[in-house]
Amino acid sequence: MRLRNRTRGNSAVQSLQDRLVWQCASLLLAYPDEHLSARLRTVDELRASAVGLAAEMLARTVAALTSTAPMQAAADYVETFDLRRRSTMYLTYWTAGDTRNRGREMHAFTQAYLDAGVRPPADEAPDYLPVVLEFAATVDPVAGRRLLVEHRVPIDVLHDGLIEHGSPYAHTIAAVRETLPAPSDQDQRRAQRLAQAGPPAEAVGLQPFTLTVPPRRREGGS
Repeated sequence: MRLRNRTRGNSAVQSLQDRLVWQCASLLLAYPDEHLSARLRTVDELRASAVGLAAEMLARTVAALTSTAPMQAAADYVETFDLRRRSTMYLTYWTAGDTRNRGREMHAFTQAYLDAGVRPPADEAPDYLPVVLEFAATVDPVAGRRLLVEHRVPIDVLHDGLIEHGSPYAHTIAAVRETLPAPSDQDQRRAQRLAQAGPPAEAVGLQPFTLTVPPRRREGGS
């Protein structure tokens, strides 16, 4: 009996640690606007209760953002997440691409939020990683973890893309990965294929699902 109680206790502690990581990651992955300094202070306060490699990874992103001028941080963010396909934080982009299936997959996120008693954000897609992380951290850690685990491959593709770009945000995604089960060989192969070939394409004769991924900006254009 004592062994089972200890196991439950360890599980509860790990769940709290994971939720701290998810909340920190959600704050760090937000656009670096005028509230960035306040968010970084909040992350530092939360990290004080976190331990292990994930906490160290979060600290690296905090250090990088703290040492970067606000305007430069904003420009780097746009270049990283708005202009690079492999750095998109819209998880269903990699599982369904611009196909009709994407609507169904995004609905699964919406339904998870509704089942937990909250409405999805009106100003952001439900599969946007910072939204999913905040949901997992503050609303329903069980349902949130399930969504993250089910989309482990897109998270891995994002992580690899950020590493390739030399982005400090790669450390934050690495921290999130630390809260998830280790990827299987199949997951790793799938992530490699997606990175090389891109997401699924719509079948011939069908109209594509409406894009939510920020479009690439034309050179010299707005």
